[in-house]
Amino acid sequence: MKSGGNDFTTFEHEGWERVADKYDSVWSSLTRQFIPHLINAAQVSPGMSVLDVACGPGYVSAAAKKLGAAPTGIDFSEQMIAIAKEMFPDIPFIKGDAQDLPFGDASFDRVLINFGLLHVSRPQKGCAEACRVLKSHGRFGFTVWAGPEENASARIVKDVIEAHADLDVGLPEGPPHYLYGERGECQKVLEQSGFDGESMSYETRTVEWHVPTASYFFEAERDAGVRTAGLLARQSQQKLQAILRDRKRNPAIRER
Repeated sequence: MKSGGNDFTTFEHEGWERVADKYDSVWSSLTRQFIPHLINAAQVSPGMSVLDVACGPGYVSAAAKKLGAAPTGIDFSEQMIAIAKEMFPDIPFIKGDAQDLPFGDASFDRVLINFGLLHVSRPQKGCAEACRVLKSHGRFGFTVWAGPEENASARIVKDVIEAHADLDVGLPEGPPHYLYGERGECQKVLEQSGFDGESMSYETRTVEWHVPTASYFFEAERDAGVRTAGLLARQSQQKLQAILRDRKRNPAIRER
């Protein structure tokens, strides 16, 4: 594996610039299901200033605005920002780095990140920046993926890739795939980032994602993902076919 946060940042940025236009059709039916839980946990209410970090197409910002809050979205992908502005023209969206937010101290009532921490090279720095720009008594809310032991989709991907893929293909080293998947780990990081760890709430939510075919996971990761797509792109055709066959045989996936 290559090392270095800049390598991973470049890899993620180039990847999301490449697949930004596919996010809505491929992933949003899954990730948008968690937004109400995120909004509720952060106790967003009318009149609050809300920063939507790693905003992507702007769905969290739109949900906050619907509640009467005043959202601002930020993402490192110019393509994502362009899509967000087109979809939600009455919300401000800007390009920027979650690890170096272009806002003054104590600027927002709430900071929210929906599955974005996995895509930055220094997630703890992202948490510290969220703490810095929050007002006194503000709240920081974020979502991460549960690990394979609690997440059937993650288990399918992990098992098939470990069984068939070549993992040593020179990808830049990034954060763990199941970042902050344990309560104690999450609390420790938040305390190190400046938050009151005792005030943390930690919940696991399960949703259903209906996919059209048994091979959809493979196709979504390959064509509209970044980190797993990078791994798949570096596999031989033989290994790719083995991964696809194994996914189709998985009893957790059913055609409909």
